[in-house]
Amino acid sequence: MREYANYDGLGLAELVRKRDVTPAELLDAAIERIERHNPKLNAVVHKAYDEARAAASGALPDGPFKGVPFLIKDLGVRVKGWPRTSASRFAKIDADADDSELTTRYRASGVVLAGKTNTPEFGIPGVTTSALLGPCRNPWNTDHISGGSSGGAASAVAAGMVPLAHASDGLGSIRIPAACCGLVGLKVTRDRNPNGLHDTDRVIGFSVDHVVSRTVRDSAAMLDATCAPQAASPYAQPQRSESYLAEASRAPGKLRIAFSSETPSGNPVDPEVRAALERTAETLKALGHDVREEGLGIDYRALYKAQGILSASNFAANIKRWIEIKGREPGDDIEGLAQRAYEAGKRISGQDALWAMQELRLRTREILRKFETWDVWLSPVMCTPPPRVDFLDTLMEDLKEFDRRQAMTFGFTPPFNMTGQPSMSLPLAQSSSNLPIGMMFTGRYGDEATLFRLAGQLEKEMPWKDRKPPVWN
Repeated sequence: MREYANYDGLGLAELVRKRDVTPAELLDAAIERIERHNPKLNAVVHKAYDEARAAASGALPDGPFKGVPFLIKDLGVRVKGWPRTSASRFAKIDADADDSELTTRYRASGVVLAGKTNTPEFGIPGVTTSALLGPCRNPWNTDHISGGSSGGAASAVAAGMVPLAHASDGLGSIRIPAACCGLVGLKVTRDRNPNGLHDTDRVIGFSVDHVVSRTVRDSAAMLDATCAPQAASPYAQPQRSESYLAEASRAPGKLRIAFSSETPSGNPVDPEVRAALERTAETLKALGHDVREEGLGIDYRALYKAQGILSASNFAANIKRWIEIKGREPGDDIEGLAQRAYEAGKRISGQDALWAMQELRLRTREILRKFETWDVWLSPVMCTPPPRVDFLDTLMEDLKEFDRRQAMTFGFTPPFNMTGQPSMSLPLAQSSSNLPIGMMFTGRYGDEATLFRLAGQLEKEMPWKDRKPPVWN
């Protein structure tokens, strides 16, 4: 399988169906690449090779990704018998007793689970590093970040270890790593994928699960495989397309697309990022879409104030559940960002937390109203190309300085976790130093179909499949 990494997931599954290769051969190819590249990247933090070999040699489900090696992010989603650390020395679980519902659906798609990927503690920042698991690095330049919190998944896929991998997004954690590593990353609509019986309302509805991938069709096909309604769910599933894979090959028609590089701080984005945005807008115009520059025009300060209060309250409640499991309060075995959020959350009253929830509901409606006249909103994913690993160090003593640096780097993704809308990163540009620059396309609530149609069109018009990072194959 010398050509293993040149195939996407559906391409590898087709080889298995045609009996050109076996699942065991694909797994061996994945393991060889993990062992070769992981010392440079630190993308895979738990290896389950023996279990994977047994699965690959057995009777796999006849799903769309039969025989394809796959990795699970080490945060939230459970795999029976595997450790789950959440990158936290305090919150480590030695072995989960059962699979999450999403894991069950991944298995039914035919993938072979080979290990777990790196993540920051509790998935808090936009960079993947922690005292427990260490920093994850970018295959395009190992001195630079792979993004967070699904940085391990993105690094592994970008380096050709696996063609797609599980990821999750609470304020940008699929889209940011996809942008950093040159991948397709879709944050699905709230409640599109199952949250499972262990769900305590996934970061008050902000956090969703899907994958990062190298092709649009892999993202679409995996969503088809996982997004059926979940039994015993208190939430109605958003209206869905019969086949997202079919949508990805359909013409999008003439769309009304607004674009903007406005940031919450009002500071301009990096010139290379702005130039990439303008090139994307010009390409969309040439394709016949109705394109105009228009920002969200919202009160970002009010939006983020409400979100901050609510997120801190929710985080403190989650730590309370961990205290019930562990039988003690966290001490110096949680990091500064988590400790700060926990202490802040404990100080917030129930009245203030519910006020923030109400305020967030009002503020997000202002955003959703914009999409009565837009089909899609286009922006960059990040304010800058991926910065150096030492620029965003979660273990630095001055957390206010870390906040300032994050604000300089990440400015566009969070509002759509608050509204629940689908939002997709596409790798449409490269910086002068050959680092990926991602563009973000956000659709109406429940309308992944339009995003897949547009992404399929841009994948042909502005192709990225032949771009390969230095750490590859």
